Amino acid sequence: MFKKQEMIKGIPASPGIVIGKAYVISDDMVHVEKRPIKEAELSDEIKRLEEALLKTKKEIQEIQKKMTKEIGAKYADIFDMQLMLLEDRVLLEEVIERLRKELVGVEYIFYNVLVKYKKALSKLDDSYLKERAQDIDDFVRRVLKNLMGKETPRFKQLKEKSIIVAHDLSPSDTAVLDKENVLGFVTEVGGPTSHTAIMAKSFEIPAVVGAENATLKINSGQEIIVDGTAGIVIINPSSETIQEYKEKRIILKSKIEKLLKLRNLESKTKDGTKIAIMANIELPHEVNSALDHGADGIGLYRTEYLYLNRSDLPSEEEQYQAYKLVTLQMAPKPVIIRTLDLGGDKFVSQLNIPYEINPFMGWRAIRFCLARPDVFKIQLRALLRASVHGDLRIMFPMISSVEEVKEIRKILREVMKELDKDEIPYNKDIKIGVMIETPSAALICDHFKGIVDFFSIGTNDLIQYSIAVDRGNEKIAYLYDPAHPGVLRLIEGIITTSREIEIPVAMCGEMAGDVLFFPLLLGFGLREFSVSPLIIPELKMVASHIDIAQAKALVGEVKNMESGSEIRVFLKQKIKELLGPD
Repeated sequence: MFKKQEMIKGIPASPGIVIGKAYVISDDMVHVEKRPIKEAELSDEIKRLEEALLKTKKEIQEIQKKMTKEIGAKYADIFDMQLMLLEDRVLLEEVIERLRKELVGVEYIFYNVLVKYKKALSKLDDSYLKERAQDIDDFVRRVLKNLMGKETPRFKQLKEKSIIVAHDLSPSDTAVLDKENVLGFVTEVGGPTSHTAIMAKSFEIPAVVGAENATLKINSGQEIIVDGTAGIVIINPSSETIQEYKEKRIILKSKIEKLLKLRNLESKTKDGTKIAIMANIELPHEVNSALDHGADGIGLYRTEYLYLNRSDLPSEEEQYQAYKLVTLQMAPKPVIIRTLDLGGDKFVSQLNIPYEINPFMGWRAIRFCLARPDVFKIQLRALLRASVHGDLRIMFPMISSVEEVKEIRKILREVMKELDKDEIPYNKDIKIGVMIETPSAALICDHFKGIVDFFSIGTNDLIQYSIAVDRGNEKIAYLYDPAHPGVLRLIEGIITTSREIEIPVAMCGEMAGDVLFFPLLLGFGLREFSVSPLIIPELKMVASHIDIAQAKALVGEVKNMESGSEIRVFLKQKIKELLGPD
C-alpha cells in the first residue's frame, strides 16, 4: 500500500542533505533483547545474575560511604531503596522462576520483572514509595551494566548505512557509533548547540534536532530525507521529492567544493587585519579534518570523550599519546586542550558522579576535577608531558571564581614538581587559560589578569546561563538566542575588558561559527575564532569580504536595538549586502 509523504519540521543542527533508510531507537531498544537460552545454560545465567547483584551491592555501598563522608549520611540514604531491592528474595525468586519457565536471557527477565515492580509501586497511595519508584530506573541500569559488562548497547544492530532517529543521543551513545554506517541524525529533543548537533558537525553529517514525535512517525527501514540545512525531515518521499533533493544536494556539494578551495587562504579581513580561525575537535583523528579545512590551530580539544564507554579510566600514557598525536600533527600551530568536562550530559559510571536534578549547574567540569585531584593530576601529567611536542596550551572549563584558578595553579605546580623529581621533560612556560562560560566569570574577567594567559568564550553555556534556558530542551529552544541584546552586551564586555588588560581572547562556542554573527564579533574586537572544521573555509571567505571599519559600524547600529529578532533581521540584510544574494 502506498504511504503518504509526510514532513517534520525541526531545528537545523548540521548542514547537508542525506537520503537513506532510518534506524529508529525506541525506548525498548535502549534496554535488552529477548535472547533464547538452552536449559543447560540456566545455572550459568543464575550465577551471572548473582555476581552482577553482588557487584552492584558493592558499588552502591561504596557510593554511600563516599557520600556519607562528603555530604552526610542523610543524603546517602537515597540508595537504601536499591539496597532493599538487592536483598529482596521474593524479587530474586520471581526472576529465577521466570528464567526457568521462559528460557530467555536473564537480562530480559530481570528488566521486565523490575518494570512490573515499578508500575506496582507507582500505583500505591504512599507518596514516599511512589517517589522511590523512580529509583528503580537507576538500579536497573546498574545491574544491567554489570550483567552485560558494559553500558546497554543501543547500536548493536547498526550493520548498514543508516540515518539514526532517536528521542535523544547522549555523548556515550555517539562515542560508540560506527561512523562509517551513520548517514545522519534525527532527534526529538535538542537545539542547535546540543550534543547531537556538535557531534553531527564533528562527523560531518547532516542532522535535524527538535523533530517532534520522530520516533513515533518513522519506522526502522523506512526511507527518509534529512535536510540539515533547512531543519526538515521527509518521511516516505515521493520519487519527485527524491529527485528534487538529489538536485539540491548537487548544488550544495558544488558550493562546498567551491568553499574548500579557500581553505589555504590566509585568515584576514578585506583590509588586511589578521585573524585566526581554528578548529574544535572531540577525538584525536579529527585533527585530519581540521588540517583539510585549513585550520589555523586547534582552539578547543574536548578531552572527555577519552573517558566515555569504557570500564576503566584512561591511563596517563594513553592520554599522553592522544595529546601528543594532535600536538605533533598541528605543529607549529597552537593546540588548546580543555581539561575534563564531565557532568552535565556526560557521565562516566566508574567515577560515580551522583545523579543531580540540574547537572549542568552541578558537580561538573572544574568543580569535579578539583574535588578529584587523583583523576585531575593524571590528566595534567599527560598534558604537561605532551607539551614538549609543540605549542600545547591547557584550558580549564566552567570557571566561576578567581579562587578556582588559584587552586588549579597550586595543583599544577604540584604536578610540575613531581615531573621534575622524575626528570620528565615538559614545557615549563606552558600557557594556561580559562573558558569564560559563566556570567560570574564574564563580569570579573579583569580579575584574572596575572593568573591566566588567555580566555576563550564558551558561548554554548554562557548563553544558556545568561538567559536561564536549557539549550537541550526543544520546547524552549526558541529562547536560546545568541542575538539577545543582553548576551551581546555581555560578550562585547568580555572582549573589551580582555583587550584592556591585554589578555588574548577567543570564542569556541557554536556562535563563533555562525556567519550571521561573524562580522558583528569582528566589530566587537574579536580576532580568534574556534569552530567546526567544516565551517572554516566559509568564515575565511566572509572575512575576505569585510573590513574592520564596516564591522565596527554594525556594532553602533545593533546597540540601539531592543530584541534578538530585530538584530537578526538587520544582520541577515548586512550579510546579503556584503556577500551578495548567493
